Amino acid sequence: MKTLTEGKPIKLILLFAVPLFVGQLFNLFYSLVDTRIVGSTLGTDALAAVGATTTVSDMLTGLLNGFSNGCAIVIATCFGASNMTDMKKALGGTVVLSLGLSLSVSALCLLFLNPLLGFMHVEAKIFPDSRAYLGIILAGLAASTLYNMCAAVLRAIGDSFTPLLFLILASLLNIFLDYGFILFLRMGVGGAALATVISQILSALLCLLYMRKKYPMLALSKKDWAVERETYRKLFATGISMAFMVSFVNLGTVALQTAINTLGRNIIVAHTAARKITSVFMLPFSVLGTTLATYCGQNLGAGKYGRLREGIRDTVLVTFLWCLGVILAANTISPLLIRLVTASSEPEIISTATLYLRVNTAFYFVPAVICLFRNSMQGFGDSRTPIFSSSLELIGKILVAFFLAPAIGYAGIIAAEPIVWFVMVIPLIISMLRNPLLKADANSTAA
Repeated sequence: MKTLTEGKPIKLILLFAVPLFVGQLFNLFYSLVDTRIVGSTLGTDALAAVGATTTVSDMLTGLLNGFSNGCAIVIATCFGASNMTDMKKALGGTVVLSLGLSLSVSALCLLFLNPLLGFMHVEAKIFPDSRAYLGIILAGLAASTLYNMCAAVLRAIGDSFTPLLFLILASLLNIFLDYGFILFLRMGVGGAALATVISQILSALLCLLYMRKKYPMLALSKKDWAVERETYRKLFATGISMAFMVSFVNLGTVALQTAINTLGRNIIVAHTAARKITSVFMLPFSVLGTTLATYCGQNLGAGKYGRLREGIRDTVLVTFLWCLGVILAANTISPLLIRLVTASSEPEIISTATLYLRVNTAFYFVPAVICLFRNSMQGFGDSRTPIFSSSLELIGKILVAFFLAPAIGYAGIIAAEPIVWFVMVIPLIISMLRNPLLKADANSTAA
């Protein structure tokens, strides 16, 4: 266990974030491996089938992960206040709500899988593969939810290293199973999806067993499952707030994908590759944002309000340095990265994806601020502003998908995100400047 309420804020934040960064990097790595293996062994059509549905699985996984992370803020606040009784109650409520939500979402989406794919304009040629891939991923949502919930709870009490170990193991297993299911068992894209689900089940079970053995304080007795209505209300409010924040972002991406799916196979593959690389480029934003949510939650619980502003300010400066490096990479090695991800040398795929990366990375300073501010606000109790900001993103992307993309094609998709970023950052900046918790000096505490 590690407290984030004592010591130099930026040092604590970075030390906490490093294992989380490496873990998410491995998570993205085996997503990239899926893409590479599918593209190199099954061909461009199979890769397009996966790419046409990835935004849906990402949206649902993000929604459930966001809900668990939101609940973990309540746990972190109790931990920061050294209130172990309420913390265990919050943990019991988190388990019930997270797993209940994941099973409900999975069942609902499987029931309407065909209409969902039809709504997304998935071409008839790739429809069967898209259905097979997405169906298996949806059936395994509970496994990813269980792992993300365990990881969020461990981070709430200051342990960001242990989830990394299990994620690395799961990543290696995923690669092994990918080749086994696709090359030897000839299971096609369904094999890639099954490999992902099995790997997630393993990481979830290992994480759960470790928690029970290493942290007796997290072992729940019968009375801890008797969660009061007020605790459920607080968990649900915080969890659904962060879930909506994440899902609004991803739902906007799904809206864009529906437009992209009408632009042809090469555009679908190019966008899929560009988004995979974008996920790596933007990884520090989400990792440091998640860290700040825990940091703000613990310091809020401890009544150390003066540490909030210093931690947020220094973290923003660190992400700006990362943005400079990403801009350099996008303008030098983008074509090479696209070829590595897709295993394709098709000129249209390479040039389209490269253009997307070069244009978008030039504005990365804005989404860096967005991600850090939204998560910080969730950590110190402001759930309305992040949701409002995310809703602006959703509206903007829907407008692009239905009006701009049909008029000017993929150029409209490329222009969409920078335009939306500048709109949605405005309410976040205003709210941060007005927040009284951030006006305290670095050494002040609650009265």
